[in-house]
Amino acid sequence: MDSHIAFSSLGLSPIALSIGPLDIRWYSLAYIIGIIAGWWYLLRLIAQPAAPMNRQQADDLVFYATLGVILGGRLGYVIFYGPEMILHPLQILKLWDGGMSFHGGAAGVSLALILFARRHRLDWLRVHDYVACTVPIGLFLGRLANFVNGELWGKPSDIPWAIVFPGSHDGLARHPSQLYEAGLEGLALFTVLAFLFWFTDARRKPGLLVGTFLIGYGLARFTVEFFREPDAQLVAFAARTGLHMGQWLTLPMFVAGLYLISTASRRAPHLERAADSVKA
Repeated sequence: MDSHIAFSSLGLSPIALSIGPLDIRWYSLAYIIGIIAGWWYLLRLIAQPAAPMNRQQADDLVFYATLGVILGGRLGYVIFYGPEMILHPLQILKLWDGGMSFHGGAAGVSLALILFARRHRLDWLRVHDYVACTVPIGLFLGRLANFVNGELWGKPSDIPWAIVFPGSHDGLARHPSQLYEAGLEGLALFTVLAFLFWFTDARRKPGLLVGTFLIGYGLARFTVEFFREPDAQLVAFAARTGLHMGQWLTLPMFVAGLYLISTASRRAPHLERAADSVKA
């Protein structure tokens, strides 16, 4: 046990900055910085030929996506991880107490993007392709914030980099699974999508990029869950079903991703001509 890392020795705090009585947390900053960085990267993506939207539309999209990730993420958490909160509606509004679901956020953003595309008469699937390339930025920052918060830790382990987290009442060293997820869901997935976008013609095949994202995220999440403790309220569910809730929720993502990738080459919407009609 002495050879393992004590989380307290890392000098990390969930509070990034205190201004009088106001505490600004790293988790909140992760969302804010993720949205700003994703917006900046999206503008770089749409500056390339055959973009599905112009700058003004991209600016408008940020509002839709932000609303979708917050509402969808919170409602998804309530539905999948904390249904008892339905009996206490005010608790649902306490976002500062934590509890956001990626799968709920993804569904919320997807719905928001469809509404956005319909309003602007854009190809909703191509809009999804471009936004999918930006999502790993937020995932990376969010998982780092989970680590700083000392939450969502992994299973007990004797590996040299195992960490004794303060909330672990048994005092056992555990996998820093938050960092595994940051690496796979964030850095690795961002790299794969960036390569496909910048060095192949993937952006000209509607559904290929978002399909790759769905499979990539699904594989990363499904794998890391084997090293991660299930949510406290879902331990019995994991024992009963053999998989964590997060793993079950990735299965529809695999199916959707495989379908989008396998059918991407069939879609021929004359992208160059469509892009020329989008005024920058």
